[in-house]
Amino acid sequence: MSTAAAVARPGKVLADLLPASRTRSAVVAKSAALVVGGAVLTGIAAQIAIPVPGSPVPVTGQTFAALLVGTALGARRGFLSLALYALAGMAGMPWFAEGGSGWATASFGYVIGLMLAASAVGALARRGDDRSVWRTARAFLIGEAIVYAVGVPYLALSTGMGLSAALAAGLTPFLIGDVLKAVLAMGALPAAWKFADK
Repeated sequence: MSTAAAVARPGKVLADLLPASRTRSAVVAKSAALVVGGAVLTGIAAQIAIPVPGSPVPVTGQTFAALLVGTALGARRGFLSLALYALAGMAGMPWFAEGGSGWATASFGYVIGLMLAASAVGALARRGDDRSVWRTARAFLIGEAIVYAVGVPYLALSTGMGLSAALAAGLTPFLIGDVLKAVLAMGALPAAWKFADK
């Protein structure tokens, strides 16, 4: 099988293309570095925050980074990366949105949703859903839907808002940004695979 065919075959994610020794310790070290790197990337992206009037949840780069991490690393490493991000933030690392930490925040449900979304988009990427424009967009939109499916109810419970108020504060203001994130991914991920194929 040619190298190009091996790269294009579903079953791999972008992180699998990184060279590493075949020894077990080298594979574990590579995976650990990718997991930590994904958590750090998400923490940095969370600091890109724009307050939304009337909402305790800001617009951040956190969701985009988490979905990229899941897509690039695959379901297991993506989940572990976002779990590390969540655990470190719960332990006091100030890398949630706007330098926040802890689990008793209105937006912590979104962090939980990020773990599940990273795993879901990672599984889709392993099936090849990050290799074409429309399938990449679909994977990202599924990931974003998972984030909201957990984040909005958590927002409602943690603030005492009704569900309609939580939707207005924790979903509606972010929809245009989510479409833009999907568009960015539509271009970036298939292009990365084409580059790897060369």
